[in-house]
Amino acid sequence: MALNPNAIAFTGLANEYCQAVENAREYEQGDFVKTMLKLLPRLYITATDLHVDDVDQYDAYIDSALDEDYYDSVRRGMEEVFGPDDVYLEVFEEDMKFSDTPVSASIAEGLADIFQVLYNFLATVRDTTDETVSLALISVSDDFKSYWSTTLCNVLRALNAIAVRE
Repeated sequence: MALNPNAIAFTGLANEYCQAVENAREYEQGDFVKTMLKLLPRLYITATDLHVDDVDQYDAYIDSALDEDYYDSVRRGMEEVFGPDDVYLEVFEEDMKFSDTPVSASIAEGLADIFQVLYNFLATVRDTTDETVSLALISVSDDFKSYWSTTLCNVLRALNAIAVRE
């Protein structure tokens, strides 16, 4: 079973994203924001177009390969880059409907959450069978629809606010 061009593009973008996030400490804030503003929309578009046929979707699952210490290290690196700009008001949080106080979120944590999904995906598809790759694509697509698409959009909005302010 051959992977379609979009699945290949998604895998490449996931790898590019993970490398950028892992190396966040090497960036100036403006450069890192620009990099994320280029990668996140492309990830969103390719993730929405992930389609895998001829695979039993029941078995679609990605094991966790990212340990908590590494996740925290990556998140802290991005927090350092963003400094006080890391915190933004989250207007699409479900709790906002019932709260008199604003709900804040962290850009670094949102980017780290996306990193975790993509890191685990890449660890799963590295040097494996086409069927495992297809199952991992189904799983990452399902996770995108149920979770990280919203995180991506929220973080994108916050990053845009930083970019247009500069």
